[in-house]
Amino acid sequence: KYVAFAKTLLVSHFDTGDSLYLRRTSDTMTRKLPMTKTNDWDSLGLSNDFLFGKVMSDPELCKELLGLILPELQIDRIEYPELQKPIRPDVDARSVRLDVYVKDNKNTVYDIEMQTVNTGELPKRSRYYQGMIDLQLIDAGQSYKKLNHSYVIFICLADIFGLGLHKYTFENICLENTSLKLKDGAVKIFLNTESSREDVSDGLRSFLDYVAGRKAENSYVQKLENAVREAKRNREWRHEYMTLLMRDLENLEKGREEGREEGIFGMVAALKELGIPAQVILEKLQEKFHLTAENAKKYL
Repeated sequence: KYVAFAKTLLVSHFDTGDSLYLRRTSDTMTRKLPMTKTNDWDSLGLSNDFLFGKVMSDPELCKELLGLILPELQIDRIEYPELQKPIRPDVDARSVRLDVYVKDNKNTVYDIEMQTVNTGELPKRSRYYQGMIDLQLIDAGQSYKKLNHSYVIFICLADIFGLGLHKYTFENICLENTSLKLKDGAVKIFLNTESSREDVSDGLRSFLDYVAGRKAENSYVQKLENAVREAKRNREWRHEYMTLLMRDLENLEKGREEGREEGIFGMVAALKELGIPAQVILEKLQEKFHLTAENAKKYL
């Protein structure tokens, strides 16, 4: 009876292991790694974060996009686009890699992220990115007044808030009096390519349609289309993409193995609580996970 139960429990827990393993991987793997069909460089669209970053290396294209998203700012120019910017805080903290990181003529900082999958934690990720960016903006001992105004912008292929808007903008406000803003200079924006409303400019709507793979025609989209074609001819970028892809795949396998280890330990603990004999657990570990007796014993 115990043997049958243990086998069922082990199978039901680990046959769906990918979802468990993926939670152990880094931001790069859970949000960046494309599906197999889209790994082909020639098939990539602007929604691929790597290609998006390369296209946005053109300051004029990047500035025009920011103008569509934030027309009220009247951005004259942007300085030194920094693509796939790595931010590594303390040794034990989680590092991040930003898709497009730029600063305008007023020293306002922008992080633009391409997000193809709704991972369920984008609001908290935006909070983390904001904090990491702030750490890069001032040195120890400097006044907090030197913190730049900043925008963290996610371009999403799904409506993560479910209200059907093209654009969701967030600032910190007082809950007791919503007309009172904190004015900490931090803004987070989530763009949704799936909206059918007419709640943003025609230009921004055309851009979001293009990102989603729908037919869109205006001068900016045509510039992007030309830039995408040109980017795909760049052999150096192609090689860089394939190198990053292979690294992410290797990290994914490493994350799966870490998740597997954690899952086995958790399963053994549960089976022990149910009173299943150690020898039975040992045999099933060897059978299910193809372990030697010696390797299986380390989980007991």
